[in-house]
Amino acid sequence: MPTLKFAVLPGDYIGPEVMTEALRVLEHVAKQENLTLSYTTADVGGAGIDNHGKALPDSTLALCKEADAILFGSVGGPKWEKLPPKEQPERAALLPLRKAFNLFANIRPGLLYSDLTDASPLKTERIPNGIDIVCIRELTGGIYFGLPKTTTTLENGEEQAVDTMVYKTSEIERIAEVAAVTARSRGKKVCSVDKANVLETSVLWRRVVTAYFAKNHPDLTLSHMYVDNAAMQLARDPNQFDVLFTENMFGDILSDEMAVICGSLGMLSSASLGTGKNSLGKPFGLFEPAGGTAPDIAGKGVANPCAQILSVAMMLRYSFGLDDIANKIEAAVRKAVATDGVRTGDIAFGKKSVGTKAMADAIIANL
Repeated sequence: MPTLKFAVLPGDYIGPEVMTEALRVLEHVAKQENLTLSYTTADVGGAGIDNHGKALPDSTLALCKEADAILFGSVGGPKWEKLPPKEQPERAALLPLRKAFNLFANIRPGLLYSDLTDASPLKTERIPNGIDIVCIRELTGGIYFGLPKTTTTLENGEEQAVDTMVYKTSEIERIAEVAAVTARSRGKKVCSVDKANVLETSVLWRRVVTAYFAKNHPDLTLSHMYVDNAAMQLARDPNQFDVLFTENMFGDILSDEMAVICGSLGMLSSASLGTGKNSLGKPFGLFEPAGGTAPDIAGKGVANPCAQILSVAMMLRYSFGLDDIANKIEAAVRKAVATDGVRTGDIAFGKKSVGTKAMADAIIANL
C-alpha cells in the first residue's frame, strides 16, 4: 500500500472539531488496512489571518504543493467579516487554492438516506426512498474568474461594476468528461444545465457539450435544461436527475439548493479535482464538507462530523485510488446514522442526539 501523504487544513470554528474526528476515523481504518499516513496540519482562513497575516499563508501553500491531496475543513465567520472582501477567508483562501492547483471540477454528492427523509424540506412522499444524485460544477472559469472585473466611477459620479463571464471550448470539454465518467459509474444519465436562451457562454456550452458527448460518449443519455427550470425541478423531483453538471455560478447556486433538499449540510461532502496528477498518478484534489464554519455551535462539541468523514472517503477514492476502503467508510456512516439511529442534533428531529465525538465513535464501531 502507498503512503498517504496529504495536507490537513482544519480552518475555523467547527472546522478543527470535525477534522479531529475525521482523522480519528482515518487513523482507525489505516490501522485495520495497514496504511501508512503522512500528514501535517496547517493554518488556513481566519486562522491563517490571525497567525500569519493572510488567509492562505505561504507555508500552507508550500505544504499543499508537497502533498498528494488536501483535506480541508471550513473557513470564515463573523470575526473576519469587517475585513475588505478580497482579504476575507473564503475569498482569500479557497479561490487562490483553486487557482494554484487548477481545481476545475467540483463533485458534490446529494445523498439523503431513506431513514432521514424527515430532514428534507420536501414532503416525504416526494422522496420516499431518499435522494441520490450528483452535482458537478465547473470551478475555475466563468464569471468568478473572468476578466475584466472592475468597479469604476463614471463621469456623472455614478459607480459601475463589471464582472465578465468567459468560457473556452477546452474548459467545457474537460468538465463534460468528468460528468461522463461519473455518470458511467452510476445511471448513465447526464443533464447539462445552462442559460442558452440568453447567454453567449451558454450557447457555446450547449453546443460543445452536445458535440462532445456525441463523439466520445454516445451510449450515455444526455439532456439539457435551463438553469431556472433546473432549480425548480430540483425542488419538485430531485431524483429525476442522476448526474447534473453546469458552469461555475450556476453550480454554486444549484449545489447549495441540492444540499438544503438533502436535509443537512452536516452530511454532505465534496471533492474538487485538478488537471494535475499527484505522485501516485491520481488526480490531485481538495476534499471538504459542503457546509460552513457554524460559529453558533463552535466549541460545544455538537457539530456533525459526518460530512468531514465522508470527505475523507472521497479523498481515498479519488486521490489514492482506494475505492474499497472509501466504500467501507461510507457504509459505516450509513449504518451508524440510518440503521443504528445515532445522530447529532442537526438530524435528530426530537430524538436523542449525540455529540461530535460520540458520532465518530459510532462510525468507528461499524468499521
